[in-house]
Amino acid sequence: MPAIEVDGLVKRYGAFTAVDGISLRVAAGDFFGFLGPNGAGKTTTINAIVGLARKTAGSIRIFGYDNDREWRNARRLIGLSPQEFNFDRYLSLRDVLIFAAGYYGLRGNAVAERADMLLERFGLSSHAHLEYTKISGGQKRRLSLARALIHQPKLLILDEPTAGVDVELRLELWQWLRALNADGLTIFLTTHYLEEAEELCRRIAIVRHGRIVTEKPTEELVAEGESLQDVFLELTRN
Repeated sequence: MPAIEVDGLVKRYGAFTAVDGISLRVAAGDFFGFLGPNGAGKTTTINAIVGLARKTAGSIRIFGYDNDREWRNARRLIGLSPQEFNFDRYLSLRDVLIFAAGYYGLRGNAVAERADMLLERFGLSSHAHLEYTKISGGQKRRLSLARALIHQPKLLILDEPTAGVDVELRLELWQWLRALNADGLTIFLTTHYLEEAEELCRRIAIVRHGRIVTEKPTEELVAEGESLQDVFLELTRN
């Protein structure tokens, strides 16, 4: 059963069409890249998948669950690390994770233990009782990833997860993501760092003006040019 099934997705804002008939399948356990220039419709597509945007037309299924009729079952399987930070500024890092788990009906000692485990895994234990405003941008990225994993989702959606971080942290995040994927977690990634997609993703879709212009295994896509950047520029050129 696919992790994500999107059929004929359309999202309009008045006269503007942000997503124009996108269809895609992401296999369970895959590491899938969703690439495109600014304004191509990537974040809008993600928002429709996770239920933050009401679609105009089309259907979305998450591990077989319809994202409209069976939204509780569908959305509890998704962990989202968004492009923008949206933490409660008055919560400590540990409480950010515990509070997020509550949205899924999770509470008690097991949640606290998982929060501590994730803080340790992402190198945040020494800052666990600080407010998020007192940590660095790179640490906020790690916290966003930990929060997305607190309820043990089967699908992790990452919108620009390494934006603004230094090279060392980017490489660390790559290692963590590879390990999570090796453990069976399906990962859906958007990024403007084409080398990141080439390094991590097994399959890539490129979107332009709200439509998918190609979707292929990464090796096949890279083979069409000297690099993924060459192929990307050719397919997204106005």
